[in-house]
Order: sequence, then C-alpha cells, then structure tokens
Amino acid sequence: MTEEPEPRKVHTLTPHSLRGLAHPLRMQLLISLRRDGPATASQLADRLGESSGSTSYHLRQLAAHGFVEDAPERGKGRERWWQSAHQGTRLDETLMNDPDPTVRGAVGVYLHEVATFHATELSTWIGTQHDWPAEWAESSDISDYTLRLTPEITVELAAKVNELIESYRELAVDEDTPGSAKVRLHTHVFPTHYTE
Repeated sequence: MTEEPEPRKVHTLTPHSLRGLAHPLRMQLLISLRRDGPATASQLADRLGESSGSTSYHLRQLAAHGFVEDAPERGKGRERWWQSAHQGTRLDETLMNDPDPTVRGAVGVYLHEVATFHATELSTWIGTQHDWPAEWAESSDISDYTLRLTPEITVELAAKVNELIESYRELAVDEDTPGSAKVRLHTHVFPTHYTE
C-alpha cells in the first residue's frame, strides 16, 4: 500500500503577517530557504549579496510573523540555522480591497516582488539553458494564451490549472534520483481588455 504524501503546509496571509513579509529582502530570504533549504544568516547574506547583520535582522522579523523557524537538526555550534515554516504562501484576495491603505500597499509590494522573482527565474533559465542536457531544454515551455472569459470561468480555469499541477506532487521523485531536477511552474491569470 502506497503511503499518502504529507499535505503541503501553506500559510494564508493576514493583514498582520503580510506586513511582516512585504519587504524585498524578507521575500528573497524566504524564497531562498524554500528553494535551497535551511541556512544561516551568514550563508544567506553571501547568497543574496547582503550583510549578515541585515539578513539576521530580517530573519528575526520573519520568525516573529511565523514564516521561518529554527532548523534544530542543523543547529550545531553557535550559528543559528533557519528554515521555512511552510512550503507555500497564499494571498487572501480580500486583502486587495482592505479598507486600510497600508494593507493594500503591502499587497502591492508583495505582488510586485513575486512578479519580479518570476521574471528573474525565467530570465535565468533562458540565459543558462544551454548548460543543461538537451532533454531538459526540450522539456521546458514558455507559452502564453489569450481567451475571452467571464470572471467565473476564469476562476474555474485557474482552479483547474492549479489542481492539475498539484496532482503531479504524487509523481515527484526523490532528491537523489539520477537525471532529476527541481522544476518551477509559474501561472499568471489576469484580464487585459474589459467589455462593459
């Protein structure tokens, strides 16, 4: 009998936690811990080109808002190791219309940082794909589509795309599987021309 994979821990942002995350360096720190695993403030500083004092301060702020935590199995000696407390973050759409302008401003910072990170990842792939085996270059995809839909149909489409991607988690292979790599998928669903 196959063992069910553990469900992913996803943090749904609240006005309070959003304020703690909506900072470019904090988002980079969290992304790095999720993508590359536990690290110390010094290692993250080297990785991101920051001072260890700065990364240490922002890691403590992330911890205060529940985004990162100690990595106890790594905590040997004096250096503190950090890890992400969740595998993902979900933005509650109601925050975009929050009556508090500082919350709406934090949503804007958060979404712009996500978009910037996605663009950077894609640009990095385009610039380095010649370093990868041919089968990886052939398996990648950069596509865009334009459809005329209603908001209700768009919600359904996005949900089905996300459901399909999630269904592939059970096919994920171990880290030491030869020929395997972490694969990133970005989804962006947004309107461009509106008919009243």
